[in-house]
Amino acid sequence: MLYCMLLSAVSAFNHFWFMTFSTGLSLSDQVHQTPADMFKQPGGEAKISCFHTIPSYNRILWYKQTNGELQFLGYMNINTGYPENGAGVKIEGNAKKDQNCTLTIEGLKLNSSAVYFCAASLHSATYH
Repeated sequence: MLYCMLLSAVSAFNHFWFMTFSTGLSLSDQVHQTPADMFKQPGGEAKISCFHTIPSYNRILWYKQTNGELQFLGYMNINTGYPENGAGVKIEGNAKKDQNCTLTIEGLKLNSSAVYFCAASLHSATYH
């Protein structure tokens, strides 16, 4: 049976690949993400959870980093997920303080190998 290890860098073996997950940007000690790494089979899915402890923040943003490039995957605004078209992800849960937001990466393949991370932010109509 073929398994994939999700950690920090692409493996030298073609049948293994890696992903890691990193916490948010500023106030990162108040943004928490699990798991740190995982093994998964190709074709399956991976779930990564994020929550924060920052009062009044109500948005969680998800990113994928590969080869020094950052890809925006989408965000959760309060309790509605907004994945980017074609990103192959689902975003579910709640983005308020002490609530859980889950990124599900669907249809895992070799190019799913990356660093995934979340960030918490304040959503306000005044930003638009």
